[in-house]
Amino acid sequence: MARSNRDGQRKRRDSFPKRVPDLGYYIILTDANETEKNYLNGLQRSLPKELQGRLVIRVIKSKTDKMVAVCKEQLSYEPQYGIPWIVFDRDTVVPFDAIIAQAEREGINVGWSNPCIEIWFDAYLGKMHSYMDSVTCCREFGKTYERRTGQEYEKAEERIYETLNRFGNEDEAIRIASDRMRQHQRDGKNKPSEMCPGTTLYGLIHEVKLKSFGRLEK
Repeated sequence: MARSNRDGQRKRRDSFPKRVPDLGYYIILTDANETEKNYLNGLQRSLPKELQGRLVIRVIKSKTDKMVAVCKEQLSYEPQYGIPWIVFDRDTVVPFDAIIAQAEREGINVGWSNPCIEIWFDAYLGKMHSYMDSVTCCREFGKTYERRTGQEYEKAEERIYETLNRFGNEDEAIRIASDRMRQHQRDGKNKPSEMCPGTTLYGLIHEVKLKSFGRLEK
């Protein structure tokens, strides 16, 4: 039932405070031209159309260890995109910890996954398994994915974000991933390379979604 105002008149539904976005301008760089790019493009599509332009997603052609330098260069060209993220997997990246440490020193956020982004996808489907290498992770996630969706997992699937949200639960994935990170910290693991399985991509997704949909106008 609609409430009344001080004059005893009913408030119209559209007079209640509306949710307004607090989303800044993000530039997100990844070194993968299929899985990560397609997933992030799906994240962009999930936002209200008026906000989609606030996420710029780029695939860099340089080696992974050059991502921080490339990100800084992009920021100099497009300073309005003041919230930078780089997204990459441990996989076979040797200077994994060093890249993350360098990014943090430079004020660049990192969405890393250890061993690979499929460990984050795994959380969408209810559990982050203890897969310790990317080959095993991709193979076993593919089995889970096929059981849940009825279709074969393809790393180049363009609608991977939509499929994960259709058959899985993004809020639960965020909880699972954040709980796993806290457990690593309780276990005294301080290096990202030691935090396997683990990912910080949940931080990017949570932040973008919260700022797009979750703030009440004051």
